[in-house]
Amino acid sequence: MRIRYFDNAATTKVRKEVFDKMFPYFMEEYGNPSSLYKLGRMARVGVEEARKQVANLVNCDKNEIYFTSGGTESDNTALKGIMYLDKCIGKHVITTKIEHHAILNTCKTLEEKGFKVTYLNVDEEGRVNVEELYNAITEDTVLISIMFANNEIGTIQPIEKIGEIAHEKGIIFHTDAVQACGNVEIDVKKMKIDMLSLSGHKIGAPKGIGALYVNKNIEFKNLIDGGHQERDKRAGTENVPGMIGLGEACRIAKRDLKIHAKRLQKFRDMYMQEIQDKVPDIKINGSMEERLPGNSNISFKGVNGSELLMKLDEKGICASAGSACSSGSSLPSHVLTAIGLTSEYAEGTLRVTFGEDNTKEDVEYLIENLANIVKEIRTNQ
Repeated sequence: MRIRYFDNAATTKVRKEVFDKMFPYFMEEYGNPSSLYKLGRMARVGVEEARKQVANLVNCDKNEIYFTSGGTESDNTALKGIMYLDKCIGKHVITTKIEHHAILNTCKTLEEKGFKVTYLNVDEEGRVNVEELYNAITEDTVLISIMFANNEIGTIQPIEKIGEIAHEKGIIFHTDAVQACGNVEIDVKKMKIDMLSLSGHKIGAPKGIGALYVNKNIEFKNLIDGGHQERDKRAGTENVPGMIGLGEACRIAKRDLKIHAKRLQKFRDMYMQEIQDKVPDIKINGSMEERLPGNSNISFKGVNGSELLMKLDEKGICASAGSACSSGSSLPSHVLTAIGLTSEYAEGTLRVTFGEDNTKEDVEYLIENLANIVKEIRTNQ
């Protein structure tokens, strides 16, 4: 049975071009980039070219990019790196109730250390009210961290407006753009973003590599002590093949962005329209206007999500009940709770996220099987 993969928000397959670009750095160009001999210098050249490629994706200077192990480390570094500074002039952070747990649990740690965190509400589509954000700002507010696009329901936040508010008030603005990078255009200068997190395995690079953009005028504290790597901000011998892979993935993402987004949106709209036509008692979660092109999140009334996923898996279909990082929890999704979804719908939620390898035939196969499975589950209740 051929696998049909529809969980690209959880992770993507490493692209062949990315793997091919990485391979020499495992076997031939294996030098330590901190070494002065030729083999080390060649590795350093590769790393710096990759840094430039990452920077080009979000329109910043290459020296504003710091490589990390992924989105979680980038988020931790952004929040703690600002709030733990000795010269930090305030103790207040503003975020939202629908952030990734890399942000929410970091904020919880900050609260345990005496910092104050405000968690903004969102509307039924998952959007922040900018007026509520404005009113939440105090003289003690140092940092605003609001995700670019939600990993579960795909809603895109009014990032440019948030950036304007933050800059007007002299507050640092960080965004977790792990889901957005490679799927929508991002310009950190135009959008007045001061710090941005991204992750390689969401855009065809390997797991275990990511990056943090930090505006050159912002000082932040390093979290890992050791050597002088990453300009004294992230100690440890560099993951050279991973960095090379992330750079190549960012190059491809920038090159193909418009075509990629248009193709994914076509599949998403086809899927969502057909499911609405074929299956009664459903609810589409998230904004339809401001939404990631490949994201669909639909709740099926009276259906058990785990049973639904298992029956889809039997048909070779990979999808998700929500965030992969939350899949081990028995609690309802904090995102679905925040948008006011009732339990009779929330428990039967399916996230489908389209990717590079999906075809029209794959989408048709998904629609047919999903409609039949939901009908079967409801009939057998």
